[in-house]
Amino acid sequence: MTLKTAVTASRPQTTSQPASGFSYHRDFFEDLVDTALAHAKRIGATDAAAEASEGCGLSVSVRKGELENVERNRDKSLGITVYIGQKRGNAATSDFSRAAIEQTVQAAYDIARFTAEDKTSGLPADRDIARVYPDLDLFHPWDINSQQAAQLALQCETAALETSRLITNSEGAGVSAQQSHFFSAHTRGFRGGYASSRHSISVAPIAGKGSNMQRDAWYSSMRDAAELASPEAVGRYAAERALSRLKSRKIKTTECPVLFESPLAAGLLGGFVQAVSGGALYRKSTFLLNSLGKAAFPGHIDITEDPHLRKGKGSAPFDEEGVKTRARNVVEAGIVRGYFLSTYSARKLGMRTTGNAGGSHNLVMSSRQTKAGDDLDAMLRKLGTGLFVTELMGQGVNYVTGDYSRGASGFWVEKGQIAFPVEEITIAGNLKDMLMGIQAVGADVYNYGAKSVGSILINRMKVAGS
Repeated sequence: MTLKTAVTASRPQTTSQPASGFSYHRDFFEDLVDTALAHAKRIGATDAAAEASEGCGLSVSVRKGELENVERNRDKSLGITVYIGQKRGNAATSDFSRAAIEQTVQAAYDIARFTAEDKTSGLPADRDIARVYPDLDLFHPWDINSQQAAQLALQCETAALETSRLITNSEGAGVSAQQSHFFSAHTRGFRGGYASSRHSISVAPIAGKGSNMQRDAWYSSMRDAAELASPEAVGRYAAERALSRLKSRKIKTTECPVLFESPLAAGLLGGFVQAVSGGALYRKSTFLLNSLGKAAFPGHIDITEDPHLRKGKGSAPFDEEGVKTRARNVVEAGIVRGYFLSTYSARKLGMRTTGNAGGSHNLVMSSRQTKAGDDLDAMLRKLGTGLFVTELMGQGVNYVTGDYSRGASGFWVEKGQIAFPVEEITIAGNLKDMLMGIQAVGADVYNYGAKSVGSILINRMKVAGS
């Protein structure tokens, strides 16, 4: 098979937004933040930043046709960072009363008083602050109740169980509807905030019996519930994945080409991001130290970042420090053209922030050699004889040296065709060599959060089996 909080405590909370489900208006959050910043300046802070946020949601799970769990979550927070010169202190509270706000600001101030001075500490430079920013259409609340969510989860699980008589059990199915909003500001002039949402459907069926049981899972996640895959499609695909793993066997230890399924390929892209992120770079704890302007990939590989994609799961009009985000080429023809830097890490490196405080934004990794027809079947043919990996286990990656060793399962491929499923193996190599050894990237692009990439073919890795 081909795997295809100036506000008084008496100020009323907002209750006039039933569609969104939020308890607070943005103007309430603006008052909270302004109160915190004003108090910080009043007690002697040089600079300060504050953020008020609220999140809420519904999660429902079912298992074997029965409702298993219904959970409603709601949280709120006010975080305050205080600077005394280049000393920094941070504190947070979930109490939005004036007394609590003032106590929290005082706590942050006291922490800063006794913190060692750091010459790179401080708010972003004026030139980097976002003054105007786009609406990226990130908020699509899902008007769904627990009964409706349970019904969708049951449809998803039922579709999985009915795919084949060999689907014998289930670890359950779930539906989640989550949304949040925030407002942040600091004393260097930044003010901004927005609402966002994230919804999902998932299921994990089990195929086979006894010692021949195999589990797999699949999900669909979107900002807009209208764009989720149907529960039936998610269920059937998860079941097909589990069925394809039946009668898995071990293989002998060998060296061979390895094809990473696209969801796992996003992990390789994530490894690169971690290796060229500010913290790892200024601590000199990365195998890609001083890689700017040098080749880290073969010449056919490009990596772009676009923070302003509408509805994008990695989209952000500004980063966590209120710094402007922008589209850019991170890797061009294999050459590293940019790092992932916050204001602090950029200063430590003598560089300028890239607007990545909080992480990367909508990365796309592509190959100049990829053709429209390079789907998974075509990538298997490019693999020829070797290992197709569909699951990884463990956290065996050393980002200082690049050494890579992960438990894996997947399929042995011979002459471009899946021969049989394999399990209980380990794949090993070095990330530096693996990135340079990328032979092809498929057109079977999968979006995993803030990263999109097709399946990735690595020229050679060690595979430890029996």
